[in-house]
Amino acid sequence: MLKTFETELSGRKLIIESGKTSELANGSVWVRYGETVVMVNVTASKEPKEGIDFFPLSVDYEEKLYAVGKIPGGFTKREGKPADKAILTSRAIDRPLRPLFPKDFRNDVCVVATVLSVEPDNSPEVAAMIGASAALSISDIPFGGPTAAVNVGYVDGQIVINPTLEQREKTDLNLTVAGTVDKIAMIEAGANEIPDDIMLEAIKAGHEEIKKLCKFISDIKAEIGKPKFEYKSFEVDHDLFDKIAEKYEARMYNDVQEVDKTIRDENVDKIKEEVMEYLVQELGEDAVEERKQEIGEILYKLEKKCVRKMILEEHKRPDGRKLDEIRPLSCEVGLLPRVHGSALFTRGQTQVLSIATLGMVSEEQILDGLDEQTSKRYMHQYNFPGYSVGEAKTSRGPGRREIGHGALAEKALVPVIPDVEEFPYAIRVVSEVLSSNGSTSQASICGSTLALMDAGVPIKTPVAGISTGLVTDENDPNRYVMLTDIQGLEDFFGDMDFKVGGTHKGITAIQVDIKIDGLTYDIIAQAFERTKKARMYILDEIMAPQISAPRAEISKYAPKIINMKIKVDKIKDVIGPGGKTINKIIAETGVKMDIEEDGNVFIYASDLENGNKALEMVEEIVREIEVDGVYTGTVTKIATFGAFVDIGGGKEGLLHISKISKQRVAKVEDVLNVGDKIKVKVYEIDDQGRINLTHKEFEEEEKKSEE
Repeated sequence: MLKTFETELSGRKLIIESGKTSELANGSVWVRYGETVVMVNVTASKEPKEGIDFFPLSVDYEEKLYAVGKIPGGFTKREGKPADKAILTSRAIDRPLRPLFPKDFRNDVCVVATVLSVEPDNSPEVAAMIGASAALSISDIPFGGPTAAVNVGYVDGQIVINPTLEQREKTDLNLTVAGTVDKIAMIEAGANEIPDDIMLEAIKAGHEEIKKLCKFISDIKAEIGKPKFEYKSFEVDHDLFDKIAEKYEARMYNDVQEVDKTIRDENVDKIKEEVMEYLVQELGEDAVEERKQEIGEILYKLEKKCVRKMILEEHKRPDGRKLDEIRPLSCEVGLLPRVHGSALFTRGQTQVLSIATLGMVSEEQILDGLDEQTSKRYMHQYNFPGYSVGEAKTSRGPGRREIGHGALAEKALVPVIPDVEEFPYAIRVVSEVLSSNGSTSQASICGSTLALMDAGVPIKTPVAGISTGLVTDENDPNRYVMLTDIQGLEDFFGDMDFKVGGTHKGITAIQVDIKIDGLTYDIIAQAFERTKKARMYILDEIMAPQISAPRAEISKYAPKIINMKIKVDKIKDVIGPGGKTINKIIAETGVKMDIEEDGNVFIYASDLENGNKALEMVEEIVREIEVDGVYTGTVTKIATFGAFVDIGGGKEGLLHISKISKQRVAKVEDVLNVGDKIKVKVYEIDDQGRINLTHKEFEEEEKKSEE
């Protein structure tokens, strides 16, 4: 039976419906926010997934183009693989939910958010995040929510919750924040150099709305929620854990403090081999084989316990650094001679190579999604090959992680990219992870800033990225240790990865992943303080000595751009029928050209001489023909009464036989032939636009030049 629940969010109705559709799902809701409608269905397998040591949660945010009245492109005319934005939204839905499932739960859980209708003022992404929490809360799936989410903007100096389309066009902040009643569970932000204190206030303002939404969902759960089902626990055997820990914990504690990741991994692998041999003697080979997965999880928990104990109780880090100490840093630019810009950024054993490429504005990426953004001129892509972590595996294209890390680096740099009017290029940066031991996305931000400056892109100011981690006491939530610049082991066994990109002035991007039930305001404020201090050090002490400003000129291998503006009604003349005119210019000069609707003409040439030649050809076409104007034209046709002369701009005039010379001309063919170049003057443009020419006054000039 249909149940409808209504509240208000940022002055607009938010309605959650359940009971009308999808009755076979474990939980199902429709979220209506204004005229935006998102359906969320959640399901769980009846039995746990065998052979895994993690919780198998999958989240799919499905953009249906019918939601905005579009028919998909392509041959099949149906939605294909999800767009990057849909993948990023799936990740944003996943992150606040995942920590709230039981740690020993191994049943498959699928969350599917389907966008059915979109009103531009009301975010379907936010509706989907609210809907996922509501559907899980009322379902019989074990879940410790609810959570909720809002979008926060900063418009004209004011914090705005769930900004409208008009407000989003003016906002200096695009912040998505999710949380529970008590804590912040996820932060995702792009910002125009927002100061730390304003960012914290925006997060707090968002959380106030989240608290109301969580209570709203809790009330729905109390009325229509199902009892949670019993599940098979995959908690490890505590007696076996204690048996292994008694014999090997001290050694594990010592070996995880090896600075070099490769040696540390080898040490831990040796311990694991010895544990297996020990257990075969104690329990027998068959018993060990049967419990192999459980033993592997025990060893994981033992390593995790050692790392966390070392950090939390002794304030020691696995590689010996202080809590706020950054790993050794280095960078260089201009490594690759033929690319337009390149940089290598190294942070400890993490190493990223970033390459910048400049292209025509028309080479910008076309986006086929549900929102108002249809293209992007700056593109950042991130690759994470197997060799970067010493694994023997082939590349199979970007996964969700690669897309997410690339988007974070892109978000961090977009605020400093020059406008198209200042720098009329499409810009692509690719970050290749060469070695990974944590914080590769933040190394990508630093390396890409350097590559852009090496390419001569006049970015407004450099950007750097850094992350902080967290280890909390499970028994005392107020006891924790924060770590600056976390490496892989600290990320793997820690509770938080708080990534911040920014400039000297402020924050440009945030992404926060956590494994606990949430963060307090104090933790967030401390993370901002730590990342700001580290960011300044990287910008001033590491990056600036290598390259302090964009190069004055772009690479000789990058296309040179000549820009001019023509009248809109002249665009058709430059293009010509069927593109004949523009194709002729391109064929004769070897340039590439873009003509925009506002009359901006961009000529891209590897050789400036050819670019200038193309410019002259365009100028000739768009030149206005005026009375008393003097032009050099080409004879196109001979008639008994005169000659027709092409004087440029797609215009042809009549040079009457009586206007060819001061002397009498009996036959036009006696003095002119088709193809001759001749200097003429417009002496009349009649009411019908016909152009009449004269050559008489240039006769003496021609005779002198011949002499």
